This record gives sequence, structure tokens and C-alpha cells, in this order.
Amino acid sequence: MSVDQRSFRKALGCFATGVTVVTTVHPETQAPIGVTVSAFSSLSLEPPLVLFCLGTKTSSIDAFKNFGRFAINVLAENQRDLSIRFASRSEDKWAGVRWDQGLGGVPLLPGCIAALECKLVNAVEGGDHQIFIGEVERLNHQEGGAPLVYFRGAYVDYGPPPPPATGA
Repeated sequence: MSVDQRSFRKALGCFATGVTVVTTVHPETQAPIGVTVSAFSSLSLEPPLVLFCLGTKTSSIDAFKNFGRFAINVLAENQRDLSIRFASRSEDKWAGVRWDQGLGGVPLLPGCIAALECKLVNAVEGGDHQIFIGEVERLNHQEGGAPLVYFRGAYVDYGPPPPPATGA
């Protein structure tokens, strides 16, 4: 039995994912680079490793391969606009976007619920994607806040939280 691409994509869309913007710096121009990525995962606790995947046709893939550092910016529920901006093919995704410099100069987006600053350990081919493995060298995270979640091709709207349970 062969699996057709459309059915495969629909089945994978049933897995809700958080949304990240993975950032790096162009090794020659020092320009900030950012791409919206939902293919992100923890890999190891010791050492602390994470991975993310980029399509091999992604225009900035060489910068991620060659700079040697990247940051995973885990978007908060109210950062849908950043997700859309960095998912676009726009030439100037960074216009008007405020950011801080992380280790090695990688861009960190303020307001994210977590940021992991990584040293590139390996890049492995995986079909039509490249798998980037990084060792987390520094991180920060918020105790509160909801993540931006993507499910079945759309962002998830949480709505107001339920009221606290009361004892009977």
C-alpha cells in the first residue's frame, strides 16, 4: 500500500504542534534570519539537545547550516502575527520587528514563552527535509502564558480559561 502525500499531510495535521520561529544570522552579511517552524522537538536531556526540520528548498537553509548557532523562539498565543510573518517568503521579514541579541548574535524575539539558544551539533538529511540538531547552551522561559498551537491547518483559539473549581 502506498501513502499519498495529501492523506499523509492530513493525518499529520491531526497532531497539534506548538509554533516556533527559528532564528540565525547570515554568516556573511550578519543579517538576521527567521523561519516559522512547527517541526521542533526535544531530543536529549543529557546533553540537552533539540531538533528542528526545514524543507531542503527553504531559501535560508544554507545560513542555518553554516552559521553554527540558532535560537528556537517558542511563540505565545498572542504572537500569531509573527508566525505568519516568518512563514512568508517576504524579503524583509524583519522590518519593524524588535529583537534582542542572543549568544553569537542570534535574534531572540521578545514576548515568547521560551527561547532556547543553541550551538549546531549536526545536520542530517531526512527525505525532503534537513534535520538540524542543536545543543542548548542558554534558555529562558515564562512560568505563565499559553503557547501558539497549530492543528489541522489552522491556529487554535483557546478562549477564556474555565473558572477555578470550587469545593462542594
